[in-house]
Amino acid sequence: MDEIVKHINDTNASYRQLNAGDAKNTDLFLDNDQYQFFEGFGEQITVRFDKENLTKAMLFIASILPRKFDQSAIHKVVSFSKEFVLDQLSILDALFSENGISVNTITQIWNARKDVPKKNGEVDKRFYFNGLLKDISYKDHAGVIQQDKFTIRNYLAGGYSDLHITKAENGIFDVRVENTTTYLNDGKENDLEEIEGVIKPIVSLQQIFYGAPGIGKSHTINEVTKGEDVTRTTFHPDTDYSGFVGAYKPTTSLLPICNELGEPMKIANQALYKEQIVYEFVAQSFLQAYIAAWKKYADSENDEPKKQFLVIEEINRGNCAQIFGDLFQLLDRNDYGFSEYPIKADTDMKKQLQKAFKGLNIPQKDSINAMFEGRDVIKEVLDGDLLLLPNNLYIWATMNTSDQSLFPIDSAFKRRWDWTYIPISNANKGWTINIGDTHYDWWQFVERINDLIGRTTNSEDKKLGYFFCKAKDGVISAETFVGKVIFYLWNDVFKDYDYCDQVFNDADGNKLTFDKFYTAEGNNSKVVEEKVKLFLKNLGLEASVQQENMDEDLDSKIIIKVNGKDVTKANAIPYTAIEEYVKLHPEMSAQEVVDIWKPFKKCSMRSWIVCNKEERDEMDQRYANYSYEIKCADGNSLWVNKDGWMHHPENKNLRDTVSEFIEAVNGADLGITITETTI
Repeated sequence: MDEIVKHINDTNASYRQLNAGDAKNTDLFLDNDQYQFFEGFGEQITVRFDKENLTKAMLFIASILPRKFDQSAIHKVVSFSKEFVLDQLSILDALFSENGISVNTITQIWNARKDVPKKNGEVDKRFYFNGLLKDISYKDHAGVIQQDKFTIRNYLAGGYSDLHITKAENGIFDVRVENTTTYLNDGKENDLEEIEGVIKPIVSLQQIFYGAPGIGKSHTINEVTKGEDVTRTTFHPDTDYSGFVGAYKPTTSLLPICNELGEPMKIANQALYKEQIVYEFVAQSFLQAYIAAWKKYADSENDEPKKQFLVIEEINRGNCAQIFGDLFQLLDRNDYGFSEYPIKADTDMKKQLQKAFKGLNIPQKDSINAMFEGRDVIKEVLDGDLLLLPNNLYIWATMNTSDQSLFPIDSAFKRRWDWTYIPISNANKGWTINIGDTHYDWWQFVERINDLIGRTTNSEDKKLGYFFCKAKDGVISAETFVGKVIFYLWNDVFKDYDYCDQVFNDADGNKLTFDKFYTAEGNNSKVVEEKVKLFLKNLGLEASVQQENMDEDLDSKIIIKVNGKDVTKANAIPYTAIEEYVKLHPEMSAQEVVDIWKPFKKCSMRSWIVCNKEERDEMDQRYANYSYEIKCADGNSLWVNKDGWMHHPENKNLRDTVSEFIEAVNGADLGITITETTI
C-alpha cells in the first residue's frame, strides 16, 4: 500500500460548518487502522506539500464560504471577500519561499501519536499527528506585515476534503488535498476531539438515582462519593430558589452604637459596641458547591481538578422549576462538562462571588475560554458576572418513585439528567421480623408483599426496598413492623384498592383494619401480635424454623435417597444433591456449579441456596456459617444453605420446601435423582 486517503469531517478541518463546535486545531486525526501505513518510520515523519495543490484547496474553501473558522483560540465566521483571497495567496507565497526565492514544495516534520498515557491514568487510543503549526510572516492586502500560523488544517474543508498521503522517496510522505462538491460526513471523527488541558468527565455529571423506597439510593451515592467533597441538601415542598442558592438573612454582628447623627458614641474616648441585627447574603447548598468546585480548579495547577458533589435528596418533593429558576439553563453541559449556556448573576450574587473568588487564578483558563469562541468567560466567572458550571461539579439526586405525585418533573428538566434505576434486591443481611417468640424472614416478606403490590396496583412505584425498615441487631420488632411497614401498606398502598385481597381478611371473615393491630388502651396501647401473625400467614409466610432445630432427623417412617445415597436430615438433602452433582462433573468450576443450582432458590424459604466465596463473605456471619462447604475441582469452594428446609408430608396446609426441591431436581435432567419412600 503506497497511499492512504482520509476523508475530512469538521473535527480535522479549520473551515467547518456554521453550527460546528470549536476546535483547538493543533492535531490531525487519522483512522486507527491507518496507523500501520506509518509503521517503521518512528515517532516523527517528514511530509511534503505542493504549492499549487494548497492554492487550489484554499480557492475551493473561498468558493464555499461563509464557513466557521477555528484555529487554536480563534473562532469566527468567515464570509467571502476579495481581501480574504488576496491574504491567503500572500500567506502561501510567504510559506513557499526559501531565502527569498519562491519554491514549489516545502517539507514539515509531524509527530506521530498513538497509545499515549493521559494524566488521569488512561491511555489515549486515538491515532493522530501533532506539530502541525509553523509561524508565518506575510504582507496582507493592505501592505501591512501580519503574523500568522500555517497548518494543513487551514486548507481542509469539513465534509468536502479528502487528504491523500503517499509514500515518496527517502522516507518522505507527499500530502495533497482533493475536494468534492458533495458534502459527506462519514462519522469516523465523532468524539475524537479533546481540548488541551481539559479532561472529559467519565462519570455522569447530572444523574438521578430512582426507585422504590428503601432500596438504598442514598447509600449507593455515599459509596460512590466516599472520600469526595459532598454538599448535601434535601428538597421539600417549602424549598425555593433562595433556600437552594442563597439570600439575604438576618445575622448578628458587633457594631458601634451611634447617636441620632450616625456618629459612634464614646465614653472616655472608648467607642461603645453592641450585638446588632444585620442582613448578609448567606450562600446555600448550590452556591456553596459551585464556589467550592471553582476553587478546586484554582488549586489544580493544570492537573485534573478534584470533584465536588452536590447531592439533592428527594428531588421530586420540591418544585424543581421554582427551585432551580434560571439555573435550569446551566444544566445543559457541553462535551467537556461545562455549561453550554452561561447565565448572568444577579447583583447580590455577584457581590458574594466576587468576595469568594478574590485572588483566584484558573490555570486552564485558555482551554476553557477556547470553548466559548475566545470569550474570556473565566474572567467573567471570577468577577461574579457569569454563572458557569465547571466539569468537576457533579449534581446527583435521589427520587422515590412512590412520591412522583408530589411535584411532577417536566420533560425538559428530565432530559438534562441521566437516570439510574436502583432495583429492589436482597441485601443479604439476614434480618428477621420478630413477633413474640416467632421469627419471620424479612426478605421473604419483601418478596411476597411486593408481588401483591405489583398484582394489585400494576405499578412498581409503591413496592418496598430491603432497607425500607431498619433492623436493630438484625431484628425488626413487632412495634417497628406495624408502625412503619403495616402503616405504609394500609395508608399509602392499598387504601385506594379497598383491601380487596384475602390477605386483608381477619379471622372472622371481616376486613383486617389498621386499628385492629393495636389494643384500645389509649397512650398505653400495644401491638396485637396475633393480628400481625395472621397477616403474615395470609401472605403465605411461615415462621422460620430456628437453626438449632434444623439438624433434626427425618421422620423414621421416611427414607430419602440422593442417587441411591441415604439422607437422614431434611437440610442435608440439598447439599447432598449438589455434592453428588459435583462428583459427576469434575470438569466444572465452583462458579459454574453455583450458576446451575442458583435457580433452585425458589424452593427455599431463604434468600439463597448456593453461593460462592465472595457472596458468602458479604453475608451476616450468623447465616454464612450455617452452610455446608463443597470443594470443587478448580480448587475453589461453594456453600449450600442448611437453613430454610422443611418437610411436612402429612400436613398439606404447611409449606414443604423439601418436597418442592425434590420435585424440581427430579424434573431438571441434572443426572440427580431423589427418591422418597414411606415405610
